[in-house]
Amino acid sequence: MTVSVAIESVFAGAVEERWPGKPPSAIAKHPVSGRIKVAELGITVDAQADLNVHGGPDKALHHYPGEHYAIWRKELSRDDLGPGSFGENLSTTGLTEKTVCIGDIFSLGSVRLQVSQGRQPCWKLNAHTGEEQMAYLFQKTGRTGWYYRVLSTGTIGPDDVMTLTDRPHPDWSVARVTAARLTGKVSPADAATLANLPELPRRWRNAFEKMANEVLNEDTRSRLQTP
Repeated sequence: MTVSVAIESVFAGAVEERWPGKPPSAIAKHPVSGRIKVAELGITVDAQADLNVHGGPDKALHHYPGEHYAIWRKELSRDDLGPGSFGENLSTTGLTEKTVCIGDIFSLGSVRLQVSQGRQPCWKLNAHTGEEQMAYLFQKTGRTGWYYRVLSTGTIGPDDVMTLTDRPHPDWSVARVTAARLTGKVSPADAATLANLPELPRRWRNAFEKMANEVLNEDTRSRLQTP
């Protein structure tokens, strides 16, 4: 299976005091040009304000499908939303949550990236966009984008081509796994499988392990209560 798309934009941002009385944020990203260094924790000129929630090896870069913006502009009756508006680092056309899978490995420039998880946005996305339900709408629609971990460091730039080089889990699209994580609507068997999917971050695997145990415990209680 050959999948290749061009990187249309690369974005990075600095930590800023955005909202009085609330924590700072680096969600405001701006286009960068030229060759940009990518280290283990992401683009070296990019930043995250709260490292307990954002960033880290499993969320080194965020990728958001550029084609989603036309839908958001129509649904929200706004013409000011476009690539970079949601704090992503990479924008393309041709890859979506339904066509990208957990564990996918992409090469671009001299960098190798692996898809790790979908995005669970917090209140800062609401504040940044001025839409009180933006984080909820992300989760409801499944248009969340996804995160990468960095397997090989190097440089990237706009117009580099992303090429899929490995797909270890073709059954587990970002859309399917993220929906299971956010809604909890998952079978015990699938939850158990995801709990042992090594490419998922530990926090997500723990959540799926809990889901699997809760469903199994509920099933056991139901059988014991049956006359």
